[in-house]
Amino acid sequence: MNVTHHPPSELLAGFAAGTLDAGEHLVVAVHVSGCSTCRRFVRAVERIGGSTLETVKPAPLKAGAFEAVMAKLDSPSPRLHSRADGLADDDLPEILRHYRIGRRRRVAPGVSMRPIELPGPSTSRAFLLQSGAGTRMLEHTHTGTELTCVLRGSFSHEGGRFGPGDFDFGDETLDHQPIVGGDEPCLCLVAMTGDLRMNGFFGRLIGPFVRL
Repeated sequence: MNVTHHPPSELLAGFAAGTLDAGEHLVVAVHVSGCSTCRRFVRAVERIGGSTLETVKPAPLKAGAFEAVMAKLDSPSPRLHSRADGLADDDLPEILRHYRIGRRRRVAPGVSMRPIELPGPSTSRAFLLQSGAGTRMLEHTHTGTELTCVLRGSFSHEGGRFGPGDFDFGDETLDHQPIVGGDEPCLCLVAMTGDLRMNGFFGRLIGPFVRL
């Protein structure tokens, strides 16, 4: 896998520190699992964090804390069913196979999404986004953030071409118009806060009907 686009260093540091919300964590985790460059960065941050912890004065645990942790370890965690319409488990990264994925919903011509059930509270929502080969998205920006990891296929916009394993970050400062490669459909894992804001007359006309 030839990965050329990576998460900002701030996101990778937050991933290593465990400060990202559940949706952001999932998308970054999938990218890191397939990107040796970002794995090395994360491990370096974790080593620095570990060295810092060694200098921190230990704090006493609450009564029963150890027993509560051991009880959780002894309880088997059920494997969530990850099969979605038209997707077999083998089509998904290993991490995603432990998440429950909802039914497909059409959101625009040639574009569909499948929501992902996250294990805890999250300010972002996560979903699989599939777009047909050659699909041209409307030019848009975001009222929040959008973290995207390409699983299959490719798309291009002003920031370059994004293929399997590549990571794309968008926020309210970015205007872009993704165009899916013509060879095959593009499947992406996305974590998003806020909504899309369509540009142009036609975009503003149909914008209220596009919900991700």
